[in-house]
Amino acid sequence: MSQVITSAEFVISNTDVRKCPNDGKPEYAFIGRSNVGKSSLINTIANKSGLAKTSSTPGKTLCINHFLINNEWYIVDLPGYGYAKCSKDGRERIKKVIESYILKRESMTLLFVLIDSRHEPQKVDTDFMAWLGENGVPFSIIFTKADKLGKTKIESNINSYRRKLLEQWEELPPMFVTSSEDKRDREELLEYIYDINNSL
Repeated sequence: MSQVITSAEFVISNTDVRKCPNDGKPEYAFIGRSNVGKSSLINTIANKSGLAKTSSTPGKTLCINHFLINNEWYIVDLPGYGYAKCSKDGRERIKKVIESYILKRESMTLLFVLIDSRHEPQKVDTDFMAWLGENGVPFSIIFTKADKLGKTKIESNINSYRRKLLEQWEELPPMFVTSSEDKRDREELLEYIYDINNSL
């Protein structure tokens, strides 16, 4: 499989995991706190601006969105977690959508957890990753918005995350440092996805 993306198309958006595509193609799901830069990163990876709708309003993605890449695999855009401004009912609904996809979706090959590289470790992120560990969910970490800080500060923040995670984990998942502005680590990320696809 080539790492060049020749096609990327929106397929379906829904809140019911049973209505997701059933063609068995591998799915790479992206999740993170609201406003972490998820849609921008998906557009960068797919090399297609406007594929995933970006918004300045956090908490805009409320559905499971499937994008078919090269007719071979899916990028799945999941709702953000930890968004405080929506109602308690709204938060519960989103939580159910996220949990039903992550725990029940057999086609999910890997979950990418997005972390804003500008911040120190946040409890909402480490708690979420602990929950993934408890449920045996395979995941990798993508640090976003790396163009917003200098190299030293980025490294310092990421090392803080490593130390924090090592309090709970014996070994750390793969980590990528990305920017939708300068596209850093895009090729590495695609290579990682294609290596997994080739091993399935």
